[in-house]
Amino acid sequence: MRILLFGSSGFIGRHVRHALEDAGDLICPGRDRYDLINGELDDLKALVRVERPDAVVCCVGALTGTPGELMRANAMVAAKLLESAPDARLVRLGSAGEYGVVPEGHAVAEDDRLEPVGAYGVSHAAGTRLFALAGNTVSLRVFNPIGAGQPAENVLGRVAAQLRAGHTELSLGPLGAYRDFVDVRDVASLIRAVVVADDVPHPVYNAGSGRAVTVREAVEMLARVAGFTGPVREQGAGPQRSAAVNWIQADITRAAKDLGWAPAHDLSASIKSIWEDA
Repeated sequence: MRILLFGSSGFIGRHVRHALEDAGDLICPGRDRYDLINGELDDLKALVRVERPDAVVCCVGALTGTPGELMRANAMVAAKLLESAPDARLVRLGSAGEYGVVPEGHAVAEDDRLEPVGAYGVSHAAGTRLFALAGNTVSLRVFNPIGAGQPAENVLGRVAAQLRAGHTELSLGPLGAYRDFVDVRDVASLIRAVVVADDVPHPVYNAGSGRAVTVREAVEMLARVAGFTGPVREQGAGPQRSAAVNWIQADITRAAKDLGWAPAHDLSASIKSIWEDA
């Protein structure tokens, strides 16, 4: 098997690269060879002709930006892959943000109604829908990935950065929302399962832990691991892409049934990996 992986230097992509190392011939072009967001379509087609991949995995996208920037990074990248590699199995990262507001206590499943609350969720929902209209494509709706290499764009990454800097108190937005934190290694293992499977029955899978906890609980766990005993201040507003969503939890039954996948890391192990990496 020949596997073309875009975004192998990113937070999730680094773990995916490790998970796929022994799955076949792994090709990981950097942006110096091809920029998947800004590059020309003809150049992508040329790259695919040269590499002849059996599978293409996309770990490229954007969390923030203008609506146009988000659509280009998330939805248009999906369109470019569909046009450039129609004969390969295409795998992309979507987002739990596609679901929008979910009733508290409900574990959201892949066939539930999509009502994204911002441009970020809309851009991923568009990419997922484009993929679903084609054959041999899979989108993974990633919930809240955490682990080694945690970027500062996420709340636990911001906490780790403040702790590393020696802050005597933590200053964060509201922490009462419930989130499904999934270990980035488990996201990578699900991508591997999709890539190597003989048959993938569905075009969309949730990549979550199947458990919801408050962001406050996760922050407090990270503070304890770091030995921090100072105050945690909650002020201001959360990120626009998720501020309106007070509860989200993945139903991961489909991935278990179709692919035999289940998360292998609990929240405490994931939190520990963030701090050990820091």
